[in-house]
Amino acid sequence: MPLVFASITPHSPLLIPTIGRENVTQLAKTLSSLQTLKEDLYVARADSLIIISPHGANKNNSFTINLSPEYSANLEQFGDHSTRATYTGDIGLIHQIRENLEDKVPMQLITENQLDYGCFIPLLTLTNPANTPKLIPIYDCERDVKSHFEFGQFLQREIAFSNKRIAVIASADLSHKLNKNSPAGYSPNAEKFDTKLLEYLNKNQVADIMQFKPELLEEVAECGLRSIATLLGILSGTKSEPDKLSYESPFGVGCLTLRYHL
Repeated sequence: MPLVFASITPHSPLLIPTIGRENVTQLAKTLSSLQTLKEDLYVARADSLIIISPHGANKNNSFTINLSPEYSANLEQFGDHSTRATYTGDIGLIHQIRENLEDKVPMQLITENQLDYGCFIPLLTLTNPANTPKLIPIYDCERDVKSHFEFGQFLQREIAFSNKRIAVIASADLSHKLNKNSPAGYSPNAEKFDTKLLEYLNKNQVADIMQFKPELLEEVAECGLRSIATLLGILSGTKSEPDKLSYESPFGVGCLTLRYHL
């Protein structure tokens, strides 16, 4: 079955009203875009959802897939003690990916019932608990951006040969240093980085995205380029057209919402 949905989605806790409170209105464009994505994902009728997060268990040089029959998630680390949910894992497809890729890429399985917020916030904004597809949480590692793209290419083959309808979300915030009020401080190169990345994504200039220097990525405190690269690997060789729904940064962190027409 084909890939039926693909998007880049921010994971700022401020998108959740119980956390963002009155400030959530400053993310109105992003919230509107996420509602559009939510409708798209519902219409896609996905059986399984691969969600790629930069905030899961980082295993240094190995890509990580979190295998669990059930996942729990909450936002207690952000002072929200009421928002929580449970999700079902796609054990069969995770085992299939492992069996086919474990001798091709550095990869390992872990079993962690608790989902990180890089997974949970996109799930909260894009799905309903009653009809969430089965999950396949995948976590970045310390390998370079190109390695993540190549990992995505391997995942593409598994998706192509699956008999399931599969959706993919790259959970990603852009630079965290866009102004002097940014949580990570300010970098004069942060805005340039976000602007260039948006340009490359809009024009499908994947090779240029692979060329960002590691020193620059560290300086601008981006949070998601590896997740995006994995998604681009999954999309490589397919007929996909990027559609930027919104980009804004009211709190000094770049929030991009982008979907691919497949």
